[in-house]
Amino acid sequence: MSNFRFLTAGESHGKALTAIIEGLPSGFEISPDFINEELKRRQQGYGRSSRQQLEADIVEITAGIKNGKTTGAPVCLVIYNKDFSEKPAFTKYRPGHADFAGSEKYNLDDLRDVLERASARKTAIEVAVGAVAKQILEKFDICCSSKILQIGNATENFEEEIDKAKENGDSLGGKFEVVFKNLPIGLGSHVHWDRNLDGKIAQAVMSIGGIKVVEIGENPLGKMGSEYHDELFVENGKIYRKTNNAGGIEGGMTNGEDLVVRAVMKPIPTMVKPLNTVDKASFEQCEAHFERSDTCAVESCSVVAENRIACVLLDEFLNKFGGDSLKEIEDRL
Repeated sequence: MSNFRFLTAGESHGKALTAIIEGLPSGFEISPDFINEELKRRQQGYGRSSRQQLEADIVEITAGIKNGKTTGAPVCLVIYNKDFSEKPAFTKYRPGHADFAGSEKYNLDDLRDVLERASARKTAIEVAVGAVAKQILEKFDICCSSKILQIGNATENFEEEIDKAKENGDSLGGKFEVVFKNLPIGLGSHVHWDRNLDGKIAQAVMSIGGIKVVEIGENPLGKMGSEYHDELFVENGKIYRKTNNAGGIEGGMTNGEDLVVRAVMKPIPTMVKPLNTVDKASFEQCEAHFERSDTCAVESCSVVAENRIACVLLDEFLNKFGGDSLKEIEDRL
């Protein structure tokens, strides 16, 4: 059962990015300003490309919200691309991108037909959807934050590392952490594999372009069970823990502790310093096609991850407490 779901459409240099959200109860206040602030956060971060200055992303809500509140009908979000243009075709595969596999799968000669949808540009509309989910979660005091843990090999002086990579025509990945607080106990379930919350979160984050590793809680590799598992204590009739190595999930369910998700993003595969590849048209060895690109987008990726996870959590929250209106949910809580 899924109460909250959405579909998106649009390409990197298409006219607009669009999302339709289904399953939002009525009565929730949704602020376009909050959505736009999240979109602005996504565009920030040291190492982003010049397109971030060009695209001042602004959301337009075209359906499902009246007088600032959800009506229970599907909500439609639109972000228009200022950089809307017909770009030239290219046939040189870019290692690390969707170009090769996508063109083979869909029998496409122009690799741009893959690039345009596989581009990280589409995460803008996903962030907009997540910003709607966040506003509903915040109504119940569920909030989130994120931070960068590592860029390349550096755990500090990130900007210096990014500058070096940019000078060399290279790119950098890194690791970030997302934390959600005040989640109720029992979101998710242990009874079927596809209802485990950690599996749903891992899929939502792993499917962000560039993510290669997802962790929930502390990495247990090399630790004894006595070192890793979070012991339970009781005081004044309340159960508590002194550690949160599990990252807030046990048995596929939230356990009342903070949800802690960490992820590793690979270096961006589009680089000024080209990699060796093959030209699809001539089948000859060549250097990879260069498309305007970031040097590092880990900070932006952490914002995307926040909003992707918010969508998963809202769906689980509505599964457990949901109703057709804010009042009905409040009554159930």
